Amino acid sequence: MTKAPTGKNTSGRGQRDLRVRVKTARGRKLSSTLWLERQLNDPYVQRAKKEGYRGRAAFKILELDDKYRFLVPGARVVDLGCAPGGWCQVAVERVNALGEKKGKKVGTVLGVDLQEVSPIAGAEIHVLDFLGEGADQQVKDWLGGPADVVMSDMAAASSGHQATDHLRIIMLCEAAAEFAFDVLEEGGTFVAKVLAGGAENELQTILKKNFTKVANVKPPASRQDSSEKFVVAQGFRGRRHDAPSDD
Repeated sequence: MTKAPTGKNTSGRGQRDLRVRVKTARGRKLSSTLWLERQLNDPYVQRAKKEGYRGRAAFKILELDDKYRFLVPGARVVDLGCAPGGWCQVAVERVNALGEKKGKKVGTVLGVDLQEVSPIAGAEIHVLDFLGEGADQQVKDWLGGPADVVMSDMAAASSGHQATDHLRIIMLCEAAAEFAFDVLEEGGTFVAKVLAGGAENELQTILKKNFTKVANVKPPASRQDSSEKFVVAQGFRGRRHDAPSDD
């Protein structure tokens, strides 16, 4: 890796471009080189390493919670597809799962994933397919009751075809929402990643039937060249099949 100079020094102050450049290695694709260069220069990646988070995605849920305040002390939280665990780390801090905030209620953080995830202090991690039969009851048993928050940063494996990938992640988000309807306490919150692309109208309709407020937001930590955004549905009012109201 090298740090490339800007070229001519016209300021007389010896200023340099400190952006890290990655030399193309033999056998490495250009796309891989560009991805690595972006990672090395991403301030959120650098912050994640400095602050001990398992990935830059931790800042997405931090920023969403700063705005909508759903990870409160005492809350019971389910993180679907929790690997590598950054969202669980944030939830542990915010809901006081370790009981470090004296005088505050102690929350619970439950992470589930298809693969094993390294342990996270304050979180209970299980290998579970949330789409499997009886998964909702299993989660409630682990929690000791219904959840206050169901969140998901899941994304289907990329096919390289934008329209196909969009449909896949919308279907995954709809499945996560259906799971949330089965495990959420009334008044609860559902947070999930979606991709902007025009096929999410049905998802929005479903959420508006079941929650009092539905917001769509792109947190600052989401890369600007990414089509991802997040839906934050609050005020779960129970599964509804009637048309959403206009208020």
